[in-house]
Amino acid sequence: MDAKHLKAWRKSLGMSQKEAAEALGLKRRIFQYYEKGERDGEAVKAPKAVRLACWALTQGVVDYVGPELPEDKKKAAKAEKPEKPAKAKAEKPREQAAPVVVALVSPVEDVSGTAPVEPAPKPVRPRRPRAPKVAAQPAPAKAKPPAK
Repeated sequence: MDAKHLKAWRKSLGMSQKEAAEALGLKRRIFQYYEKGERDGEAVKAPKAVRLACWALTQGVVDYVGPELPEDKKKAAKAEKPEKPAKAKAEKPREQAAPVVVALVSPVEDVSGTAPVEPAPKPVRPRRPRAPKVAAQPAPAKAKPPAK
């Protein structure tokens, strides 16, 4: 996957550079280098891990935890982790944004013989309320010194 393909991949999913970088676990500037294909005049190619992550996102994989463990290994894994003691002080529940789910579509040709799937519309994210602007007030006039 060269720089042109990376840009085409991002645009086919309707993502900004920032969104694509977050989805791949990269900093935005690093993603820009990969998409441009150079950094400070030197050629840069996206590593295999990034290219594979692009493919996984195209296939709809959002996160991978690992293979399913057999029951006896699950119990052993739970027994190894000590439980955290309960906090005495009650914490305020934090507001959490609803997770954004985006259907991803492969930019490559579908070889399964089924009709291509149309991408879901991009979700609208609510905007944070802004503090009201306060109009600037003129400074009070200074008193003139008495004439001598």
